[in-house]
Amino acid sequence: MATTGSDGIQHVEITGGEYYFDPNYIVVKVNVPVELSAKKAPGYVPHDIIVKAPEAGIDFEVALKKEPQVIKFTPTRVGKYEMLCGKKLLFFKSHKDRGMDGVIEVVP
Repeated sequence: MATTGSDGIQHVEITGGEYYFDPNYIVVKVNVPVELSAKKAPGYVPHDIIVKAPEAGIDFEVALKKEPQVIKFTPTRVGKYEMLCGKKLLFFKSHKDRGMDGVIEVVP
């Protein structure tokens, strides 16, 4: 669950590592701005974080780096939206297929 700061913004931290997101299930409130601080865990494999739900005000694709990056959005529709890593090496399973996915749930 996101924490709402004195600034009225929901704050969430997420780390992407070797085929996982931590946490992999995030709950935020509808119509309240979100700042998602996303970073990459140590390791050599590149990762990203993607959520494509423009109908809900959530639409981003960001390459994860060692230093946290802040992704800002305001969810406008209640529901559950897929979060995933879109990376895939030739001849291997995608990072999503290897377990690097999750959910952003927007609640009233």
